[in-house]
Amino acid sequence: MRTAGLFLCLLAALLVLTLWAMTVGSSDISLPRALQALIAPGDERADIVIRSVRLPRVIAALSAGAALAVAGAIMQAVTGNPLAEPGLLGVNAGASFAVILAISLAGVTAGGALVWAAFAGAALAAVAVYLLGSAGRGGATPLKLVLAGVVISTFLGSVGMAVLVLDAQTLDVVRMWSAGSLKNREMAQILPVLPWLATALIAAIAVRDQFTALSLGADTARGLGQNPLLWRLISGLLVVGLAGGAVAIAGPLGFVGLVVPHIVRLLVGPDYRLILPFAVLGGAGLALLADSLPRAVLATDMPLGITMALIGAPFFIWLANTRSEANA
Repeated sequence: MRTAGLFLCLLAALLVLTLWAMTVGSSDISLPRALQALIAPGDERADIVIRSVRLPRVIAALSAGAALAVAGAIMQAVTGNPLAEPGLLGVNAGASFAVILAISLAGVTAGGALVWAAFAGAALAAVAVYLLGSAGRGGATPLKLVLAGVVISTFLGSVGMAVLVLDAQTLDVVRMWSAGSLKNREMAQILPVLPWLATALIAAIAVRDQFTALSLGADTARGLGQNPLLWRLISGLLVVGLAGGAVAIAGPLGFVGLVVPHIVRLLVGPDYRLILPFAVLGGAGLALLADSLPRAVLATDMPLGITMALIGAPFFIWLANTRSEANA
């Protein structure tokens, strides 16, 4: 009952936050007027702003945040690494790099095509990180996977930046997107990606009990009758789908998949049957709040990627110090 009540409270808070985000921007639009624009839109300026500018932005923040939070939780379960998340393990960088190449070399701009590029880049980066992290003695330890993720992310980021420097036209297209900005997002860019994200989220929620067994280690998982190799493969496919879709919608957002699963575990414990549904709400809420708060408080449109870095970097330092003290 306590968990169900907490979930309903968070769901209600997310709904309130979503409605509030509709009223935040360069022009003042009251909540009743925003609701009217959503339910019975007209041709006035407020209706156009709500439906063409703010609604796509809110949907992008909610969907990308939920996907990255769930992807981070799955990666932490599979790797046994509390610092794992799509950004730290190179998945975001791979998806971002593939999108840059698709725009630069093939002239692709449609959201439906970019999502395939993001999926492919995320998958290749994940394989590269795992192979690099598995090299040498001891196999794929949590520390080696993080180091491999940093190497792959740095390499792909550098090459991607070189492409943008040499291709001014592509730079103009992706410069705000690469910073995780949701400004000027359009429904035509978002709608082709949403079915893939929804499918990956539903699949992850449907098999969430398997992640609890994986989080206990391979030996324990086998003892519980699970095939760890098979479920690691399935988990990798889910992470690629979630992170690739999120990057296609919102650009490379860091720290959402790191911060949210840890906060959720503090609230509901280590059971992934609870962690994943709560991560959906937490990731969606954190991304939307981080996108809306600068416009409400500072009256400036700060890219979501920058805001998340300001939130996530101190949390990452605190988490790393906490883990170091616990292992001392």
